Amino acid sequence: MDKRKVNGRRFLAVTLLNATITIVEIIGGVVSGSLALLSDAFHNLGDSLSIVMGYVAQVISGRPENSRRTFGYRRAEILSAFLNALFLIIMSIFLIVEAIQRLQHPAHINGKIMLIVAVVGLIANLLSAVLLHAGSHDSLNIKATYLHVLSDSLSSVAVIIGAIILMYINVPWLDPLLTIAVALYIAFEAWPIIKQTISILMQSAPQLDYDAIQKDILAIDGIEGVHHLHAWSMDEHRIIFSAHINCQDMKISECEHIYRQIEHLLESKYNINHVTIQAECQRGRNETLFDTNDDEIHLCH
Repeated sequence: MDKRKVNGRRFLAVTLLNATITIVEIIGGVVSGSLALLSDAFHNLGDSLSIVMGYVAQVISGRPENSRRTFGYRRAEILSAFLNALFLIIMSIFLIVEAIQRLQHPAHINGKIMLIVAVVGLIANLLSAVLLHAGSHDSLNIKATYLHVLSDSLSSVAVIIGAIILMYINVPWLDPLLTIAVALYIAFEAWPIIKQTISILMQSAPQLDYDAIQKDILAIDGIEGVHHLHAWSMDEHRIIFSAHINCQDMKISECEHIYRQIEHLLESKYNINHVTIQAECQRGRNETLFDTNDDEIHLCH
């Protein structure tokens, strides 16, 4: 199994922990009157759903290529990461709106109950974060789920601080203010995932030095031109690359030697792991670096 994967038992444990937190925080929020606790409870409910979705996406992405999905199912994790991050943004907006309304109509809050529930939530969220941390650096899907849990941990810390203050000082605006601060942090962390997943789903060109690629390919003996280049990402790890090269008229066996050199160059220097090259003699020799007649990227000698 891929090292970046998180196994089903960990996902199940995190799901159960989040479900437990949700129930405890809903009860605690109603009893204490804390909007921060109630908002965190609904956030945890969303986390439980996102964790299940993340696990399902991970399982689907591991399925092999077939005649219907010749590139496999890796995009399932990208879709899951996008939806999870989008949910975080929507939830953040909802929390900010609710907090602003609470600022206009302050309510009495039981700081002691708020503190106890928040401590329970923090412990459970930290355990969940530890369980998901292993795959959070290498998978956008796991990272989005991990951010859900981590943002809940931060929320719990903020609620704990607020609860301690409210136990000694009556500050009606503190609870909604903490809610707004946590919501802004959640949105700030989720936005880069939104941008990256949209870029991948739209098949945007990865950030590569195309001038350097052109120079390196043309430095290979036997290649006289490069054009009709395409590059896109299947996920955050796998870059697909295709290009046409101009060579002198030669045998196919001689072209295969050139293909191998290009593949080795692109994989070792640019981390491109899926390469398709088409050899030509005269066709495309006069095409410019960026052909203005269409949307394709072209390189030529």
